[in-house]
Amino acid sequence: MQTEKLIEIVHGALEDMKAKEVVDLDVSGRSSITDHMIIASGTSKRHVGSIAEEVIVKVKEAGVMPLGSEGQGSSDWVLVDLGDVVVHVMMPDARSFYDLERLWGVDADE
Repeated sequence: MQTEKLIEIVHGALEDMKAKEVVDLDVSGRSSITDHMIIASGTSKRHVGSIAEEVIVKVKEAGVMPLGSEGQGSSDWVLVDLGDVVVHVMMPDARSFYDLERLWGVDADE
């Protein structure tokens, strides 16, 4: 499946589950692991887990098997690895603490 279509499916799942503050980062050329990171917030631990589960369900329905997921137990931060796309669903406190947008974001000089 093309990366653009996969991103579209992920964004649809995030929208369906009312994820907050969705950010799409293009990290191609800066990461050997993935080309895109999608970061979203949930309003509670249950919401974070439900959002991540919906992403997994929707991509499976589209014929994509996730490479893995981490954090389903704690649900402060759930990562769904889809290969070319990695989805991070986080509680606001965890998102603020790890600040992935700043870590992986494009510098002003670039």
